Amino acid sequence: MSGRIFQNVVLQFKETTDRTIGVIDAEGTVIACSELTGIGKKWAKYVEAINAAEGNCICLEGKTFKAMPGWGGQFDYAVFASGDDSIGRTVCSMAAVALHSAKAYYEEKHDKGSFIKNIISDNILISDIYMRAKELHVAAEVPRGVFVIRPVDEHAESVPLDVIQNLFPDRQNDFVLSVGENDVALIHQMPEASTGKVLEKVAARIEEALRQDGESRVFVGIGTLALHLRDLAKSYKEAQIAIEVGKVFDTERYIINYENLGIGRLIYQLPTTLCEMFLQEVFKKTPIDALDHETLFTIYKFFENSLNVSETARKLFVHRNTLVYRLEKIKKLTGLDLREFDDAITFKVALMVKRYLTSRGIDA
Repeated sequence: MSGRIFQNVVLQFKETTDRTIGVIDAEGTVIACSELTGIGKKWAKYVEAINAAEGNCICLEGKTFKAMPGWGGQFDYAVFASGDDSIGRTVCSMAAVALHSAKAYYEEKHDKGSFIKNIISDNILISDIYMRAKELHVAAEVPRGVFVIRPVDEHAESVPLDVIQNLFPDRQNDFVLSVGENDVALIHQMPEASTGKVLEKVAARIEEALRQDGESRVFVGIGTLALHLRDLAKSYKEAQIAIEVGKVFDTERYIINYENLGIGRLIYQLPTTLCEMFLQEVFKKTPIDALDHETLFTIYKFFENSLNVSETARKLFVHRNTLVYRLEKIKKLTGLDLREFDDAITFKVALMVKRYLTSRGIDA
């Protein structure tokens, strides 16, 4: 497709210069030329020298070459102009700018990946989504899962794109995009009527593929299933929120589904001043920070075991009466009896609010 774009541009140069202008690909094949007889010629012998020039003009056998921007150790396309004099260099440099701009415009307009990235980044009007989807032959109304993959260690290298691309090789329906500094977003076409469990299975494949030495290296956030292209931006934000909330309230999990965040999602959206007021109101007698490690550990175990005194005592390896004594002590300190359902809920929410404030660097 690029060859056709390049050919349209080089033909326009015929009106302004008598120099022959063209483009070669990475193998040295002429894919566009203002002299049509030049198309298809093989100039592999020039490739090494053009790469060595590192993007600068280089004269070879009466022609001037310049690699187009955006290459690593090997150019994708190089522009050439006949002549190795100053005019040849000027014409070659100007043609390189024009051809690169045409290529960038074409890719931006027609590349499906850019289109999807613009949707999730909210860089496109909803009214334009339909039109562009038709142009690019992207189905608008198919279910898609949106996943955000983020390194567990903030200082680690970015998530390897190639590993995820190999897991989801369907370039027409699946999109693996680099977003932000370290994140990767996967937009994956899903079967009809996919459930949260199906989304979580996809996320598990990603998390397992990126483990090192058996250790989890990434969080995978899952947004709600997007049934239309216009839902992708919302689902993408949800996948990001899932990771943020999961890191605060569910530190043992690496796959976090937005739909399963529960009350943590609500707390995360509250103003911190409101959270501080809530803690002061609940813990009028004794601040939560005044509770010792053993007391807090007892509370967490009591919640883990659904407020069952006998089961909690067994898990803590203490006598039932010892646990009852500890719960009485907590009641005296805080005014909350954890054996009462309403008080237990209040305390559970308070612990989560405290954890949220701590994550924001606030001591309450």
